[in-house]
Amino acid sequence: MRVCELRQKEVVNICSCRTLGCPLDIEFNCKTGCVEALIVPVPGKVCGLFGPAAEYVIPFSCIRQIGEDIILVEIQEDKCIKKE
Repeated sequence: MRVCELRQKEVVNICSCRTLGCPLDIEFNCKTGCVEALIVPVPGKVCGLFGPAAEYVIPFSCIRQIGEDIILVEIQEDKCIKKE
């Protein structure tokens, strides 16, 4: 699967049944070549603007399933938010 294919899928947290958004980027380890995390921007307050400058950093180990349209993750959202 390519990164561009991941960017078209909705990320859903199975703990809260909330849609978190679509992945913007991935984090990977240069030495091992393994994907370590998905980066999903936190939705803004007004049309994606003027909101909090933050993102979800979702460890690859928290991904439960990747389907045709969605990526199911199991996270505690408050622990995965990284402020910019």
